[in-house]
Amino acid sequence: MRRLLAPCSKLAYTRSITHPTLPNTNPCDVFINHRGIDTKKTISGLLYDHFTRLRLNSFLDSKSLKPGDRLFVEINAAIKECSVGIAVFSPRYCDSYFCLHELAMLMENKKRVIPIFYDVKPSELCVKNDPTCSAAEIKRFQLALEEAKYTVGLTFDTSNGDWSEFLAMASDAVTKNLLDVEEERLRSINPTYKQIFA
Repeated sequence: MRRLLAPCSKLAYTRSITHPTLPNTNPCDVFINHRGIDTKKTISGLLYDHFTRLRLNSFLDSKSLKPGDRLFVEINAAIKECSVGIAVFSPRYCDSYFCLHELAMLMENKKRVIPIFYDVKPSELCVKNDPTCSAAEIKRFQLALEEAKYTVGLTFDTSNGDWSEFLAMASDAVTKNLLDVEEERLRSINPTYKQIFA
């Protein structure tokens, strides 16, 4: 039986055992941090749709926010509630204050972050000096970016990448991290908890 369960099935099974009456105990499984102009209609939108089909609750601003929502309030709340973050790094990612703020929030809240390097190498990413940001904010963004750059992630090159293979790898990485987060949560509640799946 163990080998027949895919990571998403394992996550659903773990949730059904720990909270049988709740279909999903977390309002946001995955927070998708991205530069909209670079990725909203491509990789970020595809990830959101793919995770939705897998019944994972994902946060993507264009899909999750409605008119009247306050950006920082809703985004900060989603980051605090999420289990896993995905940082989609693209060529113009570091030009965005919002992207860097979200990344810093994910890191400061000790979230598991899966970096995706989309048509960009980690060495090409750097925080630019922005006169509208304080020195403290620039330092905060630099620390978050450095931490993300030295986290094992996924790469995707649009000139020769296989989209279906990439989506499978991304969903596998996310569900494995969600399972790890759920098991850590269960262990913190019950120190005698034993891992259900090997």
